[in-house]
Amino acid sequence: MADDLYFAEEAPPSAPARFEKLFKTLIVIAIVCLGIMLIWLFGVSPFRSFVSIDITSHDEIARERILAIAGISGSSSFFSTNARAVEAALMSLSSIESVQVSKRFPDRLHIVLESRRPVATALATLNGITVPVLFDSQGVVFQIGSDEIAPMGKLPIVSGLVIEDPFLGMRLPPQFIPFFRELERIDMSSPGLLEAISEISIDLRPFNSYDLILYPVHRRIKVRLSELNEDMLRYSLLMVDVLASREDEIDIIDFRSGIASYIPKEASL
Repeated sequence: MADDLYFAEEAPPSAPARFEKLFKTLIVIAIVCLGIMLIWLFGVSPFRSFVSIDITSHDEIARERILAIAGISGSSSFFSTNARAVEAALMSLSSIESVQVSKRFPDRLHIVLESRRPVATALATLNGITVPVLFDSQGVVFQIGSDEIAPMGKLPIVSGLVIEDPFLGMRLPPQFIPFFRELERIDMSSPGLLEAISEISIDLRPFNSYDLILYPVHRRIKVRLSELNEDMLRYSLLMVDVLASREDEIDIIDFRSGIASYIPKEASL
């Protein structure tokens, strides 16, 4: 009877069972890891300080000043920063024409500043003192004083404008905007062409109209135009060079009728 007794050994798990157990373990680990990542990504990172703040600007504005005006500090984060509020704050800079602020989830900030492009300089009266000012194609004054104006030597001077007590952000009369825009177009399409002109005088006419009197840099012959464009500027400068041998006799070349005519110096006195 005793010979008939035996102990049955437990059968080892089959290969599919071991694989299923390993697979379930890996799934649990993956779920835990994914949960930790999601908690970090959505619950922690957006509340931490920005790891990257990229600023693109062609103006010489210190990074620290931009961040201070924007209200961004070392503790600013994705959720604590209002992009539209940052844009509004930076638009207070008179030298800035446009601002674009974008947040990149979860911890990056991009700021793109477009500076105003100067088209000319003019003289203004501030507290009884004559000071130069810079303005753009929209007639917005964004720099005042010789200490602030670095490129004024390369820009034409526009005279005939009455600018009293200028302030940053001041807008010049809208009747001159087409002229200012044309200055910008000429400068962008033919860099250096305006450098041949030292001064452009605005001669006011009735009914808010005006003529333009150009003063070439290397000639004493002036040019009178009813409007300014690149073709007319090139042609008028060519005519000045052609008549350069008679510059002691000629005071102004008049192109307002479309046909060049000149006024002798004796007649202009």
